[in-house]
Amino acid sequence: MPVYVYEEVLPDGSGGTTWEFMQGIHEPPLTHHPQTGVPIRRKVTAPAWAPKGFGKHNKKDQLSDRNLEKLGFTKYVKGKGGYEKVAGEGPDLIKR
Repeated sequence: MPVYVYEEVLPDGSGGTTWEFMQGIHEPPLTHHPQTGVPIRRKVTAPAWAPKGFGKHNKKDQLSDRNLEKLGFTKYVKGKGGYEKVAGEGPDLIKR
């Protein structure tokens, strides 16, 4: 589901506090904040971006141990005594 950015509509028509809402792509834009009831409007924002290199390779390459470690993630695999680290920084074993 897409995430849309909304801003509060102040009495003078200017924008105020902003919020992010997940909505279906075919749902109409919100006109009032669902919890507070203040008037809001959808903002036009830049599209989401992905880190350099994503989209150029297949999913298997993106989720490889080497690539995950390069991007700062830590990967654990379930073993007999708990979860064993296979990539990244962190404890070598997380016991169950």
